[in-house]
Amino acid sequence: MTDRVVTAFAPATVSNVACGFDVLGFALEAPGDEVTARFDPPGMNVANAASAGPVVSITAITGDAGRLPREADRNTASVAARALLAALGERRGIALSIAKGLPLASGLGGSAASAAAAVVAVDALLDAHAPLDLLIACAIEGEGLGARTAHPDNIAPALCGGFVLVRHPDPPDIIRLPVPAGLMAVVVHPDLEIETARARALLGTTVPLSDAIRQWANLGALVDGLHRADFALISRALEDTIAEPRRASLVPGLAAIKQAAVDAGALGCSLSGSGPSLFALCRGTDAARRVADAMTRAVKVHISGEPQTYVSAIAPQGARVVSSCAT
Repeated sequence: MTDRVVTAFAPATVSNVACGFDVLGFALEAPGDEVTARFDPPGMNVANAASAGPVVSITAITGDAGRLPREADRNTASVAARALLAALGERRGIALSIAKGLPLASGLGGSAASAAAAVVAVDALLDAHAPLDLLIACAIEGEGLGARTAHPDNIAPALCGGFVLVRHPDPPDIIRLPVPAGLMAVVVHPDLEIETARARALLGTTVPLSDAIRQWANLGALVDGLHRADFALISRALEDTIAEPRRASLVPGLAAIKQAAVDAGALGCSLSGSGPSLFALCRGTDAARRVADAMTRAVKVHISGEPQTYVSAIAPQGARVVSSCAT
């Protein structure tokens, strides 16, 4: 019997976007993760047909230096794939291989990218055409394993592309926001790692009312600025009064790196997700390149090492099939 193989790509994402803690995110064009899915064994897995549910195995992981779990119940991609198979009532076994293009613990949505690519690859392998809400829900289940809690501000842009607002996670209520022409992102990943659980623990459970009010005002202003392509308003709104002040100690020289970005022409700069990566939004490619150079220099001064720097438009497309063939 012919064995079909499907590979899907899911992009890096920036979550929080300064004033949008746990509700805003956008997709980059690159880098990203790839997940390849095939039936295991090809066709109906007879032994599994009488078992409690679908079986997902991981045959290989590259790009992780051997650090990610190969056990299917401990890997975000396989947990997401299994959730989709269960939701579809599919009992055939699936084998996954994962190519990590995103650095680990980087604040670029690495767990989300693997989970998103997995559900898109499996959906295409089954020719299921599952609704987007189901793909999001299953990918959230996978990502929640890695982050210990599920927050779709990475999953949603990884699957939908573009700039999104998550109004409600379950059931997913995802609002696509407009992207003004010329809006560019710069992301710099220092030679650091920050575990999401550690960064979240710094936040505590209460927020001063004055900080919350300022954050709500900035979030509303940013959404309005995106709708009206008001770059000056976008710039004023890119301020985080909730998470960044509590996480600043995790990234040496954070204030100086942000200032270097603004001095070079950025609309604003903040942590990407829980860090250590930083993002800046810019108007136009030329400004983005100047900002990228300035941020890279500042990171080398204050953190040392060789950072990874990306300049990207806001990617209009999220996770997608990049290869499908019979072997």
